[in-house]
Amino acid sequence: MPANAYGIDLGTNHIKIFNNNDSTITIQKNMIAIKDESEFFAYGDSAYEMHEKAPANIQISYPLSCGVISDLHNVELLVKYIISDLQGGSPKNADFLIAVPYDITDVEKRAFYDLLKEAGVKAHKIYVTQMAIADGVGMGIDVKNSVGVLVVNVGFETTEISVLSLGGIVLSKLIKEGGLKFDDSIRAAVRNEFGLMIGGKTAEEVKKNLKELEKANKGATVYGRDIVTGLPVQREIPTKLIVDSLEGDFKTIIDNIKFILERTPPELSADIFRNGIYLTGGASQVSHLVERIADGTGLKVNVTDEPLTSTAYGLGRIIQDPEYSGLAQSAEGMGK
Repeated sequence: MPANAYGIDLGTNHIKIFNNNDSTITIQKNMIAIKDESEFFAYGDSAYEMHEKAPANIQISYPLSCGVISDLHNVELLVKYIISDLQGGSPKNADFLIAVPYDITDVEKRAFYDLLKEAGVKAHKIYVTQMAIADGVGMGIDVKNSVGVLVVNVGFETTEISVLSLGGIVLSKLIKEGGLKFDDSIRAAVRNEFGLMIGGKTAEEVKKNLKELEKANKGATVYGRDIVTGLPVQREIPTKLIVDSLEGDFKTIIDNIKFILERTPPELSADIFRNGIYLTGGASQVSHLVERIADGTGLKVNVTDEPLTSTAYGLGRIIQDPEYSGLAQSAEGMGK
């Protein structure tokens, strides 16, 4: 692909963009703020700072749901402003490669094509590749050979479990389980145990800090609203309560990994037994998940240093390395 090319990983929680001009990855919250129903107000991390705090006339939303576009207009605005910022405010003709989930329809894939054509980013050529393939490449796996690989991407709303071989996907399953459900489980446990309502951002921070809190043998200090008095209060939440609250979510992921393993051809199963599971995705970093998957499957779990950006890094390699260029397919005409 030409120098002016971008790889886009449109996650529900974060948008990650690989810029081929300088081989950097930009990460922003996949959120947009609209004022008075029509006026663009903020995007990305700035919009997230307002989340759960904004007045009624400012609507803040995630324009993606479960890996697919749910609000095309707002996604167009988001991509337009991010790409414009990367290009110094002056859009230039560029090629784009987008990572898409395996288990979506051609019409849903077409929405990604329409997004770039309508976003005002001067898209020259638009390509798609499977997210699991990009994950594998980003984790340094030679996805083009005949060795079977099991990749598990734990995202914000979904977890994608895929068996790869010969540059393609042999089996894949997308389940509605991920970081958002982890947060909801933490919120429910805190409410049930302490009669305390906490926000989604608070639960997310508790989840992110869980490993460090356990190392320090400290509880999580949270602020919320007492459901009896309605007054703001502070509480210290024991880490055991947080860990226990996540066990059901972990079990759902493990059960679905087993579902895929039970249907994997024997020769590929042998490869997976030897090489283990490759775990990535932003929500894969939560404390105890790696150990639970290893215990639940009996397999080694390989993790990446940068799970949030492994897909974007893989897109970058597909853009830059001729050996992997065949993993990108033109989106022209898709879903028509």
